[in-house]
Amino acid sequence: MQQPTSHPIGTEKAISIRNLYKSFGELHVLRGVDLDVFKGENVVVLGRSGTGKSVLIKIIAGLLKPDQGTVQVLNQEVPSLSEKQLRELRLKIGFSFQNSALYDSMTVRENLEFPLVRNVKNLSRSEINRAVEEVLDSVGLSQTINQMPSELSGGQRKRIGIARTLIMNPEIMLYDEPTAGLDPITCMEINELINEVRERYHTSSIIITHDLTCAKATGDRLAMLFDGQFIREGTFEEVFETDEERIKSFYDYNFVE
Repeated sequence: MQQPTSHPIGTEKAISIRNLYKSFGELHVLRGVDLDVFKGENVVVLGRSGTGKSVLIKIIAGLLKPDQGTVQVLNQEVPSLSEKQLRELRLKIGFSFQNSALYDSMTVRENLEFPLVRNVKNLSRSEINRAVEEVLDSVGLSQTINQMPSELSGGQRKRIGIARTLIMNPEIMLYDEPTAGLDPITCMEINELINEVRERYHTSSIIITHDLTCAKATGDRLAMLFDGQFIREGTFEEVFETDEERIKSFYDYNFVE
């Protein structure tokens, strides 16, 4: 199984979370979570459905407010930011949604242009064209520029969704189940793309997944989330070389050889 390529990881924190709690009524989703992501690092957050993985990255992006705890992203305390400050911070965060979140009525070109034109003023047509062509090239889909999302495969839509976040040159990438619903070959291609994005754009990333092939291929460090708490953290081998029954059953469930 492919391992992430060698990449220098800094000592400065891109994301720092302490004592994070989040509940929805009587449902306690996150219960005292601590997590650091260093500059240039890919961190995989593992866990079964409903364990709070997606809630965690929505809090990091400021889409949800925590009940308690500190959430620092690029040295800013996210819950205390004004709406204007939050919008500015989000321009530095690329969010790759599970369903790719493309606009069905727009071509690939128009989907990619949309965040750029909306957020960066006074760009010339040639500058917009160049930015679109560069990100399409970076995800290996230059030939799709005039196609509609409905004409693309699931893997292609996933790549275009990633390209749309890259057009803003984000410092942080948040991937929500990047390989969900894809065939094994396409999964491998998406894993390779996640590593290529880090190399080319120097991003720091959190990858939310329950796919151990994705975790091993992309993660410098893994954090296992169970019942709203991280129960084990480290390299792939450090996390899974254990007799802890919950972790062993998760490994066996994935049928990783």
